[in-house]
Amino acid sequence: MVSTHQSRNGGALATAKPFIATGLVIAIGIMAVDGQGLRRWLSTARPKATPGCEKIVQSNAQLSREQLAKLLVVPERDPKENVRQIVAEPYCSLPQLQVRSGVVSEREAYPMAWDPAVQLVILYENDEYAGYRFRFQ
Repeated sequence: MVSTHQSRNGGALATAKPFIATGLVIAIGIMAVDGQGLRRWLSTARPKATPGCEKIVQSNAQLSREQLAKLLVVPERDPKENVRQIVAEPYCSLPQLQVRSGVVSEREAYPMAWDPAVQLVILYENDEYAGYRFRFQ
């Protein structure tokens, strides 16, 4: 009776092997056909070089929820140093622009730690905090 029980288990394993092998072949085939999808799936959630970035400042910079909450209560026209105490160095600097006539504005981007595809862009005018906006990639 013991020998028939062992043969049944061995038989079940023997019939499962072709299904396992077929599954592996299909998975390998899908990976070969969809190489880009596999690379995306395997890649870490690091922010990619953002279109429009003029210079990468700190490649591993990310903004936490706590930092974002502190930044949202900073009043406009506070010194840039006060903002930098909260957010530290940015991921990248964006090209300068003129929002108001005669005033050159600096912009810095910070990816969100929980979703690097979302960035907070901080605007400075004359080394003063002038506001922010979210950028979705």
